[in-house]
Amino acid sequence: MQQQSARHRWEQHTQRPLFGLALAFAVAYAVPIVRPDASRDVVEVCTAVEWVVWGAFALDYAIRLALAEQRLVFVRTHWLDLGAVVLPMLQPMRLLRLVSTLLLVGQRARMASQIRLTTYVAGAVVGLLMFGSLAVLSVERDAPDGNIRTLGDAVWWSFTTMTTVGYGDHAPTTGLGRMLAVGLMLSGIALLGVVTANIAAWFIARFEKDDVEERRQTEAIRELTEEVRALRGELAALKETSVR
Repeated sequence: MQQQSARHRWEQHTQRPLFGLALAFAVAYAVPIVRPDASRDVVEVCTAVEWVVWGAFALDYAIRLALAEQRLVFVRTHWLDLGAVVLPMLQPMRLLRLVSTLLLVGQRARMASQIRLTTYVAGAVVGLLMFGSLAVLSVERDAPDGNIRTLGDAVWWSFTTMTTVGYGDHAPTTGLGRMLAVGLMLSGIALLGVVTANIAAWFIARFEKDDVEERRQTEAIRELTEEVRALRGELAALKETSVR
């Protein structure tokens, strides 16, 4: 229990610093894509920042694993964290580091009880739009037959893909770009399902609340009716007594 409490304290104390590192990662990932003419030194600094952030998340996972009371249970219940940490080691691609960092940030964000579902969904939409646009731009801009050449085209494509509208004016032509498209489409459908389920749950809760209130009022009216009947009986008895 003491080790488990120590892990929870560690997670609470490191949540904000890791979130700040995730923002630094986002900037480092975006700069070389938005500014393809950036100097080599800038690109190297951005790459170093990406790896430092990944290393921080990997160290965080190792410390949480060390503080866990049952480590095998921790590994089984946090398999997504482990997969996200191992991904860059399997194939050190910038896109995989992006995916792994997003997964780790998402796992840590869900631990915060103060984050509501609507806020999480809104953040997920913005994050997917931003990183999806940057990722597809990085793989499609230099493709021979690619038609996503600017950040504006990439953002428009990501928006139409996530909403499953798909106008077709912009589309990926590379295999990796099409994999990104599949991921965005599935993510958009999943987020739409979460929003729909959340709205349905709100209506159900509202109806249940109204039903409980209606039952309470009905019970109060029934009790009031019984009291009135009892008073009428007492008044009738008093009248009979006075007549006698």
